[in-house]
Amino acid sequence: MTIKASWIGLGVMGFPMAGHLSAKSDAEVTVYNRSSEKAGKWLEKYKGKSAVTPAASAAAADFVFACVGNDDDLRSVTLGPEGAFQTMKSGSIFVDHTTASADVARELFAEAAKRGIGFVDAPVSGGQAGAKNGALTVMCGGEESAFAKAEPLIKHYSKMRKLLGPAGSGQTAKMCNQIAIAGLVQGLAECVQFGMKAGLNMEDVIEVISKGAAGSWQMENRHKTMIAGKFDFGFAVDWMRKDLGICLEAARKNGAHLPVTALVDQFYSEVQKMGGKRWDTSSLIARLNR
Repeated sequence: MTIKASWIGLGVMGFPMAGHLSAKSDAEVTVYNRSSEKAGKWLEKYKGKSAVTPAASAAAADFVFACVGNDDDLRSVTLGPEGAFQTMKSGSIFVDHTTASADVARELFAEAAKRGIGFVDAPVSGGQAGAKNGALTVMCGGEESAFAKAEPLIKHYSKMRKLLGPAGSGQTAKMCNQIAIAGLVQGLAECVQFGMKAGLNMEDVIEVISKGAAGSWQMENRHKTMIAGKFDFGFAVDWMRKDLGICLEAARKNGAHLPVTALVDQFYSEVQKMGGKRWDTSSLIARLNR
């Protein structure tokens, strides 16, 4: 029997992720996007069909995937009057790739359970390039049975996926991911600016130090944008601030101390004031170079 899948949200991440699902799996894919124009562009490139509401897209689906903006967007496409939960059938599974709060993940898990629906919170890491290349890392929370059913489809756009605990665990792991990244990007920005001011060829320097203890994904993939002062290659500052806000709010609740994360969040706020809301996260160096 053919698997039927719905995909809600065709932004810079959702568009290629849904594309991999359509191109690589045997699932029949129905897409929904708030802007129908984006859905039309997706259909020009991939096999599937579109729906006019999340509810319509999910009505016959075995699996519903979402990748939207924030907690409020997620509630709208699930619990709203035209949300997917209104039409999803018992036994179907909702996989949420939005980076949202652990609280909303637990809320929607509970609401889904009342309707006989499985729910997996599954935020991703790897950025736009990872989505396009089908090489994302997916951090999952929920029940083992729902994850096991969804994993064969998730694998089509990921290189790593793992269930990390009950509902909310995926979102909490994504917070860990963003906390780690914040300090790395600031450290890399300071490294590049220092070296350039010292007269070093930073391409050569990075070639050497990236193979040692300082090496990281951020160093390999973001040093060139910092050196060039061009910041339109990845995850936007506005979205990073949204994510760090989620991290800081969660830390206030669980008692964790995030001094570096809080500081870098403020640095990003300065980048926003410089006109860098849509610059990528490597633009921290622009603040240093003012």
